[in-house]
Amino acid sequence: MKYQLTISEKIEKFLALTFLKLPLPIIKLLNGKPIQIDGQTMDPFVQFMVKYFIDHEVGYIPSVEEDRREIDVTGNWFAHNPKSSVSITKWRANGPNGEIFCEIYRPAKLPPENAPALMFYHGGGYVSGSLESHQNLCRQLAHEVNCAVVAVDYRLAPEYKFPIGINDCLAAFDAAIEQAQELGFDPKRISLGGDSAGGNAAAVIAQQRKNSYFPPKFQALWVPVVDMSKQTRSYELMGKGFFIEKKKIDWYTEHYLLSEEDAMDPLASPLLGDAKGVCDAAVFVAGFDPLRDEGRAYVEKLKSAGVPTQFTFYEGVFHPFINVAGKIPIARKAFDEAVIILKANI
Repeated sequence: MKYQLTISEKIEKFLALTFLKLPLPIIKLLNGKPIQIDGQTMDPFVQFMVKYFIDHEVGYIPSVEEDRREIDVTGNWFAHNPKSSVSITKWRANGPNGEIFCEIYRPAKLPPENAPALMFYHGGGYVSGSLESHQNLCRQLAHEVNCAVVAVDYRLAPEYKFPIGINDCLAAFDAAIEQAQELGFDPKRISLGGDSAGGNAAAVIAQQRKNSYFPPKFQALWVPVVDMSKQTRSYELMGKGFFIEKKKIDWYTEHYLLSEEDAMDPLASPLLGDAKGVCDAAVFVAGFDPLRDEGRAYVEKLKSAGVPTQFTFYEGVFHPFINVAGKIPIARKAFDEAVIILKANI
């Protein structure tokens, strides 16, 4: 659903984008004392966003509709500016719960046949997020990596509880493989990517489809949630005041899962699954993120299983930093590094 910005949202967007253009010394002056936790120091521009552009008080829990609106409205504010050279076409995949709406982003220089493709699964706790919230991000990935990007609009909780959402994600991958020739894709070069809950989906698909005739080529996981069965030390250290909070993650999980037992299912918690034999991986973890420690744990699980894994840790950023890479310098640097990895592996 495409929301129209209110007058206050237009003003907030204008102020945010304007102030983020201020010189670094002024940003530091406005920030005051640097935020430091667990030996980590927050990036000044990131701290500026935390200090001046978090609308809600600590611990605030919205309604489902409010959360969806906020993520869709603000999701592209700090992303890259749209690239007119990337076309967007609609595509529908068939799944066990009906059609799954998708968008395919194709850069102008992409060959019409046997092209590499990245299946991208948006974040939002399996409750929020959409094709709209991640559109500029997917467009930029297609442009810079020079691959097709297939954004998947999987069904969301609480209307569709686990495992409906992840089954949609699996079905979309399967359909892309089955229709690869028609879509102009090389079935041997279809990779996976996603942020937060989308990183969860990508990790799950890598495990569940590792023995397929055409398994995923590569997986790129940005700040993934990989274990819904327990919480780590970083939930306590970073659980308040940094965009995604512990209480909010609990709220997402309660909406998504039918029962506590579901959290033990590898379809929900890939950290509890079998990673041996999955495709090569890149995992991008943020320092000021409740999910920091489980991201690190998944890297260790992949490496222990013999999976070639590139781990990049960004100490000074929050969750989810890929969405602000168009306007925040440290996030842009992280995005550029991810592009290099993707171009070398997909």
